[in-house]
Amino acid sequence: MKELLRTNDPTVIAFAEALLQGEDIAVFQMDVNMSILEGSIGIFPRRLMVADRDLFLAEAIMRDNDIDLGR
Repeated sequence: MKELLRTNDPTVIAFAEALLQGEDIAVFQMDVNMSILEGSIGIFPRRLMVADRDLFLAEAIMRDNDIDLGR
């Protein structure tokens, strides 16, 4: 798995996941449970991971939709 996206904004995560699922790209959200440790104030960014083989296409989809990859 490779990191595709890193952000503190849950709306960006949801939008990116919807776009990728629409293209049949499996996506895994990491650092979701960090909000328990931080008290849900959004300090720690969440990451979206995709399979190595899907990274190039997933990055292109993010660029086409003006989503900053945060890296």
